[in-house]
Amino acid sequence: MNYSSKLIEEAVNAFSSLPGIGKKSALRMALQLLKREEHEVEQFANSFIKMRNLMQYCKTCCNISDAEICEICNNKNRNQNIICVVADFRDVVAIESTTQHKGLYHVLGGLISPMDGIAPSDLNIASLIERVEKNEITEVIMALSATIEGDTTNFFIYKKLSPFKINISTISRGVSVGNELEYTDEVTLGRSILHRTPYESMMKN
Repeated sequence: MNYSSKLIEEAVNAFSSLPGIGKKSALRMALQLLKREEHEVEQFANSFIKMRNLMQYCKTCCNISDAEICEICNNKNRNQNIICVVADFRDVVAIESTTQHKGLYHVLGGLISPMDGIAPSDLNIASLIERVEKNEITEVIMALSATIEGDTTNFFIYKKLSPFKINISTISRGVSVGNELEYTDEVTLGRSILHRTPYESMMKN
């Protein structure tokens, strides 16, 4: 694709470097910004700069946060005794949109995947065990994707949590095998949270 402007080309290359955005979509975005007022474009650009420079991770649950402790962990109306374990921030957003989970979260930062060189020590598993050990946790919900990596991570965490006298459950398989949580519709995901099952029963199937 040839451009009459190097500046346009640079903007298109920047947009198209993002996942899921092709050159044509990137060009439409760049041209749309050209039509905006200067202060609007500055505000648009600054929002990304602020996000990159100021965003941090919650010291409790490892979720993306604006402060040391995220709003969910700080919310005293949430059930402080239930932790829902997810792979990343997108899964928190997906589950929150169902309004069915009233407890807290723990974000692993990925899934165990030897093929990709991701070991248990690369994830936020040790901090999860520490939370269970130091707090009055009654249930840990494993809300990981129904994939080989998700099942491997589920089993590893289950073995680590087995010594504790807590309920360990997993979301029901209304979520199709191989599906990522972020792409599951809200109704199906919400029902899978409500109708979660003991992890032990899943191992017997």
